[in-house]
Amino acid sequence: MRLLFGGDLMQHLPQVVAARTYDGEYDYTTSFEHIAPMFRGADIAILNLETTITLSGRYSGYPCFASPPAIADALVDMGVDIALLANNHCCDRYRRGIETTIDELTKRNIAHVGVYRDSVDYRTNNIRYFECKGVDFALVNYTYGTNGMPIPKGKVVNLIDSVAIKRDLRSIPRDSVDCIIACMHWGIEYERKANAEQRRLSEMLRREGVDIIIGSHPHVVQPFEADSTHVVFYSLGNLVSNQRKHYTDGGLLAEVEIIRSDTARCLRYSTEAHPVWVLCPEYRVLPRHIGDTLPMPNTARQQYTQFMSDTQRLLGIE
Repeated sequence: MRLLFGGDLMQHLPQVVAARTYDGEYDYTTSFEHIAPMFRGADIAILNLETTITLSGRYSGYPCFASPPAIADALVDMGVDIALLANNHCCDRYRRGIETTIDELTKRNIAHVGVYRDSVDYRTNNIRYFECKGVDFALVNYTYGTNGMPIPKGKVVNLIDSVAIKRDLRSIPRDSVDCIIACMHWGIEYERKANAEQRRLSEMLRREGVDIIIGSHPHVVQPFEADSTHVVFYSLGNLVSNQRKHYTDGGLLAEVEIIRSDTARCLRYSTEAHPVWVLCPEYRVLPRHIGDTLPMPNTARQQYTQFMSDTQRLLGIE
């Protein structure tokens, strides 16, 4: 079976404007049409939703993100199964932002993890258990902070705290769970190498039994480490955003193939990294097999080529 992880799905205001249709509605089909087959082709697809959703019509980008519900429709159309919510923008629209985001995802049968509307939601979904093709998973999600925004009373945001993380992980029944996934919103923005704190946390997670670690927040791609028993992507970079500076205009899709032994609860992992780049002004997310031949202006072609070259050099891939 195959897992697919996407990076930071940002919604700067120019992206919202670009998604507005002639009749005043919003449609993100153009943005995601070239990666949707990759998401739909995965058995489980997961990404970091780094915006809140609002029904008010008052949409906003940086520094307090709030997007139309059409972004949730786009996740459905792409085939996203789980939205990671623990990131530094999860409290951007306070209590109502958390509630509406979770409600809109839930209405569309997209699971959420990392942020919770109340204690009942937290107790039920703090560790997101799911099964796919005979493999039992446990998924957890944490963020370093919320940009100084207070967590609304009664809501729960999973913050990176070693004691709390160990408590969560040690509560997972390993006799019935085959694979533990930890998605961490961590690191330093725009740093292309994992820092000491990321590595310390990664080592702690592995000691506590985590098999797959997926990082977000730096908005640039960072190297990954993978073998047949463990996978660590320190940062997948931006899935889509309006950031256009060097290294920020794209990211990675992380594909993890899971092979299960016929005779034991033993899994092996095979990993592939797929660079993606964002073409403006439509904010089309382009995987390489599309971007290499898609017509685009000369300046965009140069930027695309530079991003792909930089990313391949960083990761040591061809």
